[in-house]
Amino acid sequence: QLRLVESGGGLVQPGGSLRLSCTASDVTLDEYAIGWFRQAPGKEREGVSCISSGGGSTFTADSVKGRFTISRDNAKNTVYLQMNSLKPEDTAVYYCAARFWPVAYGTNCPTNFASWGRGTQVTVSS
Repeated sequence: QLRLVESGGGLVQPGGSLRLSCTASDVTLDEYAIGWFRQAPGKEREGVSCISSGGGSTFTADSVKGRFTISRDNAKNTVYLQMNSLKPEDTAVYYCAARFWPVAYGTNCPTNFASWGRGTQVTVSS
């Protein structure tokens, strides 16, 4: 069973940076596409970014483009979300999600994900 664990959230001032990490202790993620999502109170869950299993393809939502960068280090079995120039509207619980999606399935990101972490809180406030 794939268990994802997010870390790196916290409280940061506007304009600051955080790096979120997503890892799994019991499954190798190198054939999984990984997505980052977020959900703010009273709002629907929003897709933020995703990365293909090989790392060759990424998607980033317009709301964070130019500020957030997704990457993966398969040797460390970890996917990162580097968040710069954070704004109060970025405040949310951030989740990572995975779907078995080897390169043979295509180099794009899947449209849905099967396994989810419990999330990490990101609060942007002065």
